[in-house]
Amino acid sequence: MLLRPRTWVAVTLAALFAMAVSGAPAAGQSAPAPLDASARQWVTETLDAMSVDEQIGQLITPSFLSTYLSSDTETFEELIALTREQHVGGFLVFGGRELAPDVLLNPTYGTVTLGQPLAAAWLINRLQAAARVPLMISGDFEAGVGFRIGGGTVFPRAMAFGAAGDDRLAYEAGRVTAIESRAIGVHVNFAPVVDVNNNARNPVINTRSFGEDPALVGRLGGAYVRGVRAGGMLAVVKHFPGHGDTDVDSHVGLPVIPYDRERLQVIEWPPFRDGLAAGADGMMTAHIVFPALEPADGIPSTLSAAVVDGVIRQEFGFEGLVFTDSMQMGAVADRWPAAEAAVHAIAAGNDVVLHPADAVAAFEGVRAAVAEGVLSPQRIRESATRVLEAKARLGLHESRLVDLDALPARVGGRDHAAIADRASERAMTLVADARGDVPLRLPPDAEILYLSVLDRPSGWRIAAPSRTFIAELRERWPSVTSVELSNQTSRQAIDLVGSTADRFDAVIASVFVRTTPRDGGMELAPPIVSLLRRLGRVTAERAQPYVAVLFGSPYTALSLDGVPAMLLTYDFYDRAERNAVRALAGETDIGGRLPVTLPGMFPFGHGLDRARRAP
Repeated sequence: MLLRPRTWVAVTLAALFAMAVSGAPAAGQSAPAPLDASARQWVTETLDAMSVDEQIGQLITPSFLSTYLSSDTETFEELIALTREQHVGGFLVFGGRELAPDVLLNPTYGTVTLGQPLAAAWLINRLQAAARVPLMISGDFEAGVGFRIGGGTVFPRAMAFGAAGDDRLAYEAGRVTAIESRAIGVHVNFAPVVDVNNNARNPVINTRSFGEDPALVGRLGGAYVRGVRAGGMLAVVKHFPGHGDTDVDSHVGLPVIPYDRERLQVIEWPPFRDGLAAGADGMMTAHIVFPALEPADGIPSTLSAAVVDGVIRQEFGFEGLVFTDSMQMGAVADRWPAAEAAVHAIAAGNDVVLHPADAVAAFEGVRAAVAEGVLSPQRIRESATRVLEAKARLGLHESRLVDLDALPARVGGRDHAAIADRASERAMTLVADARGDVPLRLPPDAEILYLSVLDRPSGWRIAAPSRTFIAELRERWPSVTSVELSNQTSRQAIDLVGSTADRFDAVIASVFVRTTPRDGGMELAPPIVSLLRRLGRVTAERAQPYVAVLFGSPYTALSLDGVPAMLLTYDFYDRAERNAVRALAGETDIGGRLPVTLPGMFPFGHGLDRARRAP
């Protein structure tokens, strides 16, 4: 737990005061908007006409990829069967994926690709046409539609918004994401992340969080929720009861958070309350064990009635949709078969079993549980009602198809990109500039040594590091020598780079560190760290400008003491690279503030201001 003692006291007193004044969680504000008479009638008539099997199907949400899919394929037929035979309530949209060899020595192939918006919209329309009851389509669009689907707008990660500290930018990101999502046919956004990231070793949240301060996270999360709703989409706050203070990735393991209820009330839960007060339509449960909430050993919150029914429904008074996190994540999938996990999730009080490892098995498991009396028909009807009410609230009972011809005018575009650019620019945080090198004052003919420093060279399929940074540098200083370094680089090559650095007029290092340890990430190799520190001494002797730009985890800075200038972006991809170069060149203001603490180096809220140069 990295909150400073003074911050802990301030947050504790503020939270306790708020609870004392308001009494509990904003009574009445967590209830969904009422339906009009026509929508209410549709829900009642549709539900009454449904068999128990059809109601069960409404609780199951499998997934599909949004790359082109012919209707004459086995995959398409399987999706149609899920729609017609298992009566699924909707689908989760992913991007694309391609095969890659599982090999030693050269494990550099990436598998993740972006989807295509027209392909996604066409497939959604076909599935909608096949469904008796309209489908509710969801997307994990935390960083915008373009995070999953090519051509959509890609926004910076949430922590960049925390550094910018601007409610309006968070609101606009939510609104634009909703507009583009609805144009494709996606209705539910599993965002914002309102986890409070106060663990520097968090391998699954990190930059997905707005920061470590509950008030900041709640304020920006609430603004994002309002934006999503303004764009006509449903917002889902996640991951309850809080995923910010763990060093285990629930994709591959089962985290255990030992804190008591008082700590949860003060740190983890205020942002969820703020999101609900802003009108969030859903909550997502986390695959994390909280012994203070669930007495049974090893039961994650996703499968805990004490958490879902006890805390979310009764204590928070939440009446909207409760979604599980992906049921294919290792924390659940490695411990329970798909059918058993689905039954436990619904018994706990979740309304939607999201992304089960086997959707047919999940459906059949719940069906058998109802037949055997493990789950009551009334329990199924409660969740099916909530799902249908959400669909009516979206207007799906009146119109379920999207206009493919109108899509290109609503997905992507310069107006939306300008909002994302503004957020990226405002996020740039200069945490150190010991020699006053930023912005760079270099003549056009300066010779620059550029180091593209990676945690590891594998897995960069859709975000190849430095592809934009190098091009942008060369537009301003044509003489750039670019070198890529990683944990695969030999010590001899590293030493060679260090020995030639004094031949250049300036050294710029872009450092790319991801937050997942699944492939050995989250930190730089020791020889690379040693080089970056050594360059601090070498460049000081020759008065060479030396700047490190950090992409991804801001906590990488903790290992780079001795680097004289550091600029944090909290992000990856082309927009962050382009705006980082613009900041270094003095073409934009720098004024971001750290939304987390870097212990022993920089406090929460730290940041140096730099004004853009006059043209």
